Amino acid sequence: MSVKRTRREVLRGAAGATALIATGGLNAGRAHAGVAEYDVVVVGSGAAGMTAALRAAKLGLSAVVVEKAATFGGSAARSGAGIWIPNNQVILRAGVPDTPAKAAQYLAAVVGSEVPAARQQAFLAAGPAMISFVMASSPLRFRWMEGYSDYYPELPGGLPGGRSIEPDLLDGRVLGAELARLNPAYIPVPEGTVVFSADYRWLNLALVNARGTAVAAEVVARWVAAKARGEIPLTMGQALAGGLRAGLAAAGVPVLLNTPLAGLHFENGRAAGVVVGDGTLMRARRGVIVGSGGFEHNLAMRTEYQRQPIGTDWTVGADSNTGDGIRAGRTAGAALDLMDDAWWGPAIPLPGEPYFCLAERTLPGCILVNGQGVRYVNEAAPYSDVVHVMYDRNSTGPHIPSWLIVDQNYRNRYLFKDIAPTLPFPDSWYDSGAVHKAWSIGELASRIGVPSSALRQTVTRFNGFALAGRDADFHRGDSAYDRYYADPGVRPNPCLAPLWLPPFYAFKIVPGDLGTKGGMRTDARARVLRADGTVIPGLYAAGNASGAVMGRSYAGAGSTLGPAMAFGYIAAGDLAAAM
Repeated sequence: MSVKRTRREVLRGAAGATALIATGGLNAGRAHAGVAEYDVVVVGSGAAGMTAALRAAKLGLSAVVVEKAATFGGSAARSGAGIWIPNNQVILRAGVPDTPAKAAQYLAAVVGSEVPAARQQAFLAAGPAMISFVMASSPLRFRWMEGYSDYYPELPGGLPGGRSIEPDLLDGRVLGAELARLNPAYIPVPEGTVVFSADYRWLNLALVNARGTAVAAEVVARWVAAKARGEIPLTMGQALAGGLRAGLAAAGVPVLLNTPLAGLHFENGRAAGVVVGDGTLMRARRGVIVGSGGFEHNLAMRTEYQRQPIGTDWTVGADSNTGDGIRAGRTAGAALDLMDDAWWGPAIPLPGEPYFCLAERTLPGCILVNGQGVRYVNEAAPYSDVVHVMYDRNSTGPHIPSWLIVDQNYRNRYLFKDIAPTLPFPDSWYDSGAVHKAWSIGELASRIGVPSSALRQTVTRFNGFALAGRDADFHRGDSAYDRYYADPGVRPNPCLAPLWLPPFYAFKIVPGDLGTKGGMRTDARARVLRADGTVIPGLYAAGNASGAVMGRSYAGAGSTLGPAMAFGYIAAGDLAAAM
């Protein structure tokens, strides 16, 4: 059944019905254009929403997904689709030495006391079951991201080999006509290749590392094999969103696109549905699950809740994430948590779209400096931590923007974004001011407006650390996580190499993000809570519409998607058991 046909059928519902609603500027008692009724209404077609709807359907409930955008998948479809779920069957079968006790110890050490222990335990308990459920209920299969370390592997319970998984190859033909409505990837896989997230570290090194060269050949061979089978190969976020959508189609769950949330509908104090943009009431007999994403593209909300400088131009989250579900919950009395925080990461404000800078700042031969030309952080630290430091230090001196400095030796060896080694950067990067180039460190300092003497001293000091193999200032390369995106061919420290070969380049670095991480306060059952701790009956939230179970930290690759899917799964199960 096509999305358009399903939506028309909904809109042919009983016209003129009235209902009491709360939120979104709609008035109580307003007449609606039509009414449709389900057991569960899910807001948002990202990983949280689609997982919730899929489980609701498999538990025998009728469900519908309403999606604001013209495409499905949200930020999940744009992502690399790492999923952090300890003790799942994929990593255990691969021999990862994980246990429930290790996972609980590690998560508690990462998150601290900011997130209730009951929520942490709920995530850890439901996560493995959720992964098994998704594989049993959709065409999705997963791969261990071998070697992608937990972000703090030295903490108790941390695993240097990592706990993250990602989708295996999915044949896009399973989506039929819906393939055309899949939200595009943030960075599309190059034509003629099939690339997994775990390949990225090696593709960066393809020119200087034998395994990198082998992986580069393998991604082409995969594409050739898939095409020979007549497949449309999807990986990463495209596979995750596509696989969940195929599961929903098989389960008979409609996904209504171009259907924005206008308000929550309440009956006798219980969330009993939603009103969508054209006035249609989508009534929910059991309850509503909000998985509508964060508020990264809502300037007013970012200005209200987050530190300056901030805006909507530095995020790579889905354009439709404007906080609709969070605002609806707030109007209905929901408490909000972590609204000042986000899934931060250093970003380069390239023309058209920011670039989330991941491996580039870890590879040897680069440094990150502030507006005074001085290093201030371990460049290879978890990306969220780097931006937290940027903001903390910016109050006492210029740290936004910062500058990533590299030399030509670095450029001769490593991929940068999608620009192959030795190839020039586009003129538009220079014209926009995102990149500068000079034949001396002093000249580069002048171009980016930092003190020349300070930048020269910083480079000289760092070069000494690189030659010795130890960063005495910020300990770059000491952690197994630091070394994941490094160059194993560089000795004695794969994260450190001197900057010596002109020309030199400076990339503007701003506080980007994958999405905001603040939202409605929820309990261990994903139920939305008021400030006094009482439950708003019938209202659930998961993903970036809820306050993150990771608190202000980031346990490992996929700490956004793993909990989003787990709490969507939990919410649907709780609704099924509620009546």
